[in-house]
Amino acid sequence: MSRDIDPQLLAQLTARRTSRRRFIGGSAAAAAGLTLGASFLAACGSSDTGTSGTTDDGGPASGTLRISNWPLYMADGFVAAFQTASGITVDYKEDYNDNEQWFAKVKEPLARKQDIGADLVVPTEFMAIRLHQLGWLNDISDEGVPNKKNLRPDLMEASADPGRKFSAPYMSGLVGLAYNRAATGRDISSIDDLWDPAFKGRVSLLSDTQDGLGMIMLSQGNSPENPSTESVQRAVDLVREQNDRGQIRRFTGNDYADDLAAGNIAVAQAYSGDVVQLQADNPDLQFIVPQSGGTTFLDTMVIPYTTQNQKAAEAWIDYVYDRANYAKLVAFTQFVPVLSEMTEELEKVDPAAASNPLINPPADVLERCKSWAALTDEQTQEFNTAYAAVTGG
Repeated sequence: MSRDIDPQLLAQLTARRTSRRRFIGGSAAAAAGLTLGASFLAACGSSDTGTSGTTDDGGPASGTLRISNWPLYMADGFVAAFQTASGITVDYKEDYNDNEQWFAKVKEPLARKQDIGADLVVPTEFMAIRLHQLGWLNDISDEGVPNKKNLRPDLMEASADPGRKFSAPYMSGLVGLAYNRAATGRDISSIDDLWDPAFKGRVSLLSDTQDGLGMIMLSQGNSPENPSTESVQRAVDLVREQNDRGQIRRFTGNDYADDLAAGNIAVAQAYSGDVVQLQADNPDLQFIVPQSGGTTFLDTMVIPYTTQNQKAAEAWIDYVYDRANYAKLVAFTQFVPVLSEMTEELEKVDPAAASNPLINPPADVLERCKSWAALTDEQTQEFNTAYAAVTGG
């Protein structure tokens, strides 16, 4: 983000993060209720999962590319620069406001293999996995995206999509612990700090199942990369125990910000992007990935199997994955880069972002962050229900 961004735009950016996390950071009960059973979804699916709606004539990508993205998730001038560089016309829409709302809107036309008005969409990874399980995404060819080699190795080989065959990471963020140094009186480093009696009634946990439980599972020697009923239940049981003894003030989306800044909450499970913004006004706020590890969230670029321009979609992904181009996106969004070795290019665009460990984390921090495995709908329902029994929905 440029240092001269005005306060109104900064407020818009913060509001966008709240909107974007509304479902993922919503209550476990609501998430459980919205999960559609695999058998129901399979019944809606089409057996025809052909590739692009356009014919590959062997020439360069051309024509029009229709993109659906989240609001305020694109740097000024980026689309125009791509159009100039590629000769492709871009119809860019900021009409992706919520994963579940978008899915509800497109699931019937996608099931009938009807055009949904977009050649490239930017869902959060769990939604990309759901779309792929239904057979509604095209693969992304290595030939069409040679810059895929610039992806961070941990994302390239993530269990959700090894080799990134159907989903291309766009922006990431860390899920860790935020604390108010003025309220804690000391530094925080581990999950055990959440349970310090000194902070009784001044701790908040995230109400989203994956974001809330992932780091707790890691602290117990388990991993969200290989979750089981037993490992998830063990984490739920610990949260229940601490909640029953009054340690936890409340379960939140990312509406912990005001209480954290005011000191009503001393320690909170938090999203790195939120804390970047909060620190501008309150230098007492800190963010850490626990020693035992934290988790990540990830938005991805995908190509619906109803696309009308597969080659142009891949050309866009390749352009995004050029490090110099991508640095402009990171400087604007202030999210964690999905490309490796971004420091040099970020320093050219925004030195403050390049040196901010919440935007450009060091390798040892990224190594401690794990991603959840691709869950079946049955697992999602089971885990969300177990956690909702504690959070109260």
